[in-house]
Amino acid sequence: MGERTLAMAQAVLHQIAPLVAPGCVPCFVSDGYPHYLTAIVTQFGHWVPPPRPQARGSTPKPRWMPLPALLYAQVVKTLRRRRLVAVKYRVVCGTKAAVEQVLATYGWQMNTAFVERLNLSLRQRIAAIGRRSATPWKSEAGLRQQLALFQVYHNFVLPHASLRQALAAPVATNGCGSVKVWQPCTPAMVAGLPEHVWSLREVLLFRVPPWPQPQTV
Repeated sequence: MGERTLAMAQAVLHQIAPLVAPGCVPCFVSDGYPHYLTAIVTQFGHWVPPPRPQARGSTPKPRWMPLPALLYAQVVKTLRRRRLVAVKYRVVCGTKAAVEQVLATYGWQMNTAFVERLNLSLRQRIAAIGRRSATPWKSEAGLRQQLALFQVYHNFVLPHASLRQALAAPVATNGCGSVKVWQPCTPAMVAGLPEHVWSLREVLLFRVPPWPQPQTV
């Protein structure tokens, strides 16, 4: 909501850092927003004592530097009249060969397609943040409620094609349709929460357990 700031970038990386396995240094790919570098190095950096320029004198103060294994690349797109005219790749931490090698392990390339796909899903299903929308959001609280409902729908109701699982044996369908060879799956099912794809009715009728209250002495 509003212009991007350093505080927003710091908040995003503050949520990502606890999800990373211990000792793992991730590979980041983003657009050319400059504050991402500060936020990434804040979470994935260490103190490095600089070399002493001379034998005598005071010891230089250590500097906060990115971890040696940190990989960070930027995809800078140039738009002209709302059309893409140029794409530049900039490696900020590490080398281009190292970034491409990590991404090639999973069959990926240096791009920002994943977050752009998520942004498009948000705009398609939340009218308040759609581009050139006739239904702008009236308050921050109302927009947060819409976002919370979308998150539940996206994770519990909407099957993701990339998460579908092959059936052990094809299952016949009613009528003359083709046999069923895939089992639909949602991100919540992968996380081990529900055992089936929820319907929107199940989401709306689900009774959320009471939030545990802190014990007062």
